[in-house]
Amino acid sequence: MRMRDIYRKLANKYGVSVEDVKRDMQTAINETYKSPLNTKGIEKYQDIIHCREEIPTVEKFINSISEKVKMEDGNLRSKKRLRA
Repeated sequence: MRMRDIYRKLANKYGVSVEDVKRDMQTAINETYKSPLNTKGIEKYQDIIHCREEIPTVEKFINSISEKVKMEDGNLRSKKRLRA
């Protein structure tokens, strides 16, 4: 799914503008990266996104997480095949 479609879908679901969705998502990412309460779990995801030193854009954040999910899904499917 393209980012534009994701933004539109979320905007429609919550009755807000696409710009509101983009701004709110970026704000959430910014706050997480700036938080003095960063835990090892948050740092782990920052490593996955390869942006520990800089705050990622919404697009980079979502693309990185989706790639990680795809890799994990592929690994899980491989393990299931080996067990069968």
